[in-house]
Amino acid sequence: MLVDRGGRIERVAIGDARRVDVPREPSAPSGRDRFCTLRWIATKREDEPLTPTDLSPLALHRLDAMAVVAVEEDGTPGPVRIAHLLPAEERERSRAAKEPPRRPDLIVPRGLARPARERHVEDVVADGERYRLLPPRPASLIDEDFLDLIGALEEEFERTRKRTRVSGKAGRAILVHVTTGSRIAGEESIDELEELATSAGLGVVERIVQRRHHFDPRTLMGSGRLDDLIIRASRLQADYIIVDQDLTPAQARAIAESTAIKVIDRSQLILDIFARRARTHEGKIQVELAQLKYLLPRLMSRGDSGLSRLEGGIGGRGPGEQKLEVDRRRVRDRIKSLEKMLQAERTRREQRRARRRERDVPVVSLVGYTNAGKSTLLNVLTKSEVFVEQRMFATLDPSSRRLRLPREREIVINDTVGFIRDLPKDLLAAFRATLEEISDSDLLVHLVDMSHPRHEAQIKAVTSILEELGHRDMRRLLVFNKADAVDPQLVLHILENYPGAMAISAFKREGIQALLRKVDDLLAEDRAASRLNTQLA
Repeated sequence: MLVDRGGRIERVAIGDARRVDVPREPSAPSGRDRFCTLRWIATKREDEPLTPTDLSPLALHRLDAMAVVAVEEDGTPGPVRIAHLLPAEERERSRAAKEPPRRPDLIVPRGLARPARERHVEDVVADGERYRLLPPRPASLIDEDFLDLIGALEEEFERTRKRTRVSGKAGRAILVHVTTGSRIAGEESIDELEELATSAGLGVVERIVQRRHHFDPRTLMGSGRLDDLIIRASRLQADYIIVDQDLTPAQARAIAESTAIKVIDRSQLILDIFARRARTHEGKIQVELAQLKYLLPRLMSRGDSGLSRLEGGIGGRGPGEQKLEVDRRRVRDRIKSLEKMLQAERTRREQRRARRRERDVPVVSLVGYTNAGKSTLLNVLTKSEVFVEQRMFATLDPSSRRLRLPREREIVINDTVGFIRDLPKDLLAAFRATLEEISDSDLLVHLVDMSHPRHEAQIKAVTSILEELGHRDMRRLLVFNKADAVDPQLVLHILENYPGAMAISAFKREGIQALLRKVDDLLAEDRAASRLNTQLA
């Protein structure tokens, strides 16, 4: 049974001869370093030492303490074994999570010194968590002041958290990637997820890659691994668990019901970054539309405890709590309203493009993976001051500038939203109006960060998105940027693998004139071919 700090029984459950599960749904304590204000009292048929399995609910549910009462053959209570959590010391954090229980020589936290009479108190480590085990005693001899004990523990947890704080204004995160493929591919994917988390202002405290034969349809990673993850997140004082895959609504709900720590998936993290970066009215409309479409199937009935984990902070920026609490019908009405606004923006964009066509001004669009250096190149080419920052999705709102080429031809050059692998479909649909600028281009300059270790995969991702947008046959110029950060021999090797490509450094303004001449030549070739086709027709 679960007993609160006032001595009231909150809930009772009946188990079997092997184990008794904690009879409660997890609820958020008043802080990550506070306990859930409940003690767990259970019975066993024999007096046995507490195992790691017995102790795990303390960490999983942040229980104040647990007491296991042995039952004698005649039904009378036997010895009582009591345990509670201890803060993790810095050296304990670096140990392997699967270290077996043992009795280390640990420094006793302030306020938690052992009474002299308790010579058999043990401090053990199990699954990376520290526990204190009091010796078995008859119930009549248990006289600890548990309120003082829990108060001292919570103070020590807070001190430990401050000593081990990880940089990140928005909080601390554990990254999780579950794969049925190779571990190498999983590590590469979680590397990109870490870049995204850092861009969102999070401090990453741990990365986990799990290989499985198949995904668990309910929790993606399996219930046992989920429990281990929740315990680890609690030990590291994580604010967020970020899953590299997109969770289905059912999976998101099942995981949210298992922990008070906020769990978000890759799409939700990207949506949050877009919400932070959108500056124009149109950009904010696009992001809100994408968020509402993403969250609509995940909305639950009013008052559901899982709903609160979809609001505020990382993964919940944009629509806000008020909009998420309304019923599905009102959310759909809002989606329709936003789509009408975007349609109006699409009409205005089409009118601007029509005026360009009338003036016969060629259009060149910069496309590429996020953080490839498109905005930097635009600033160099046009002497502009478009916002530039070394982070993913620094540019959300497209910019158009006029540029004069070496042959005195004037063109319009567009800076577009950066692409990313597995871009959320709702986000791609919401930004389709913006991306339609690409469809009116005479030439696409595909910019690639050649210093990135996975630039080949990034090229494939951008090509796939362009094809999805219907631009398979549009003329492209492949340009490798950041050549100054790569060994010259490697630059030559990369260019050999991509005939017709060229290398530049937008930051150091190297190769810019050669790029302008190449763009000029390609546009001239297209115009000559167009005139020939007109004559033949």
